[in-house]
Amino acid sequence: MTIEGESGKKRVGSVIAMNRWVNALICLCVTVFFSQSWAGDKQESEDSPSVTLPDRSLYFQGRYVFERNCVICHGKMGNGRGEMAKDLEPKPRSFKAAQFKYRTTPYGKLPTTEDLIRTIRGGVSGTRMGMFSNLSDREVKAVAEYVKFFSSTWRDQTNYAQAISLPEKPDWVGAESSGKRFERGMALFAQTCAPCHGEEGKGNGANAALLKDHLERPIKPANLRAEHLRTGGKPENMFKTITTGLNGTPMLGFHGVLTEEQRWEVVSYLVHLRKQK
Repeated sequence: MTIEGESGKKRVGSVIAMNRWVNALICLCVTVFFSQSWAGDKQESEDSPSVTLPDRSLYFQGRYVFERNCVICHGKMGNGRGEMAKDLEPKPRSFKAAQFKYRTTPYGKLPTTEDLIRTIRGGVSGTRMGMFSNLSDREVKAVAEYVKFFSSTWRDQTNYAQAISLPEKPDWVGAESSGKRFERGMALFAQTCAPCHGEEGKGNGANAALLKDHLERPIKPANLRAEHLRTGGKPENMFKTITTGLNGTPMLGFHGVLTEEQRWEVVSYLVHLRKQK
């Protein structure tokens, strides 16, 4: 019995040692893979301040944080098909599609790392994406880097762009209910926003029933009169959304289409509209 027991212990010890060796080999292979996969992009990224390729050094910590906080909604593969996803509306973000709505970059471009961190920290109003205030700064940064590894989109430098500079809110925004600026804002809203959002901003415009997202799923324009907007109800939030648009949706960005003053005039009219009962 003693000999058999010792033999059994030796076998168990061998299995444990083998498992440790296999895990170490897997880690080594993953590290080598990332090193080779991203090595060709490293030099070019150093020459372009707008390109921030995923940080390989935070991969494993990011995976740890993701699997304990994000998997249940976003899924282990980052495809937005977690255990709770079927009961949620709107659906969790698919990181494999790499279509991020909340950014400071131009429409169609990837968000900055700071954009991702802001969403993780602040959550998204009106959704189940809550605020992860329990995570340390290091953990938030790590999981922000980890989600980038779900899509090769982050390896294509043409998908990057510098953040758009967002100015301070002018004093006159929201303070006027008449005058030239107000009239221009109302006219611009009727021309650029009402076809989808409706003349009264309730999300019932003439084109509303025809709209689809990047996955060809029907999508409803936001009710701009709702108490809570997912992008935030402050004038600054509305200005950012009008400027950058929402990737993966028909809501285009008007940076370069409308002047800065015109965008603020639309925001000023929206502030007035949101006050109406």
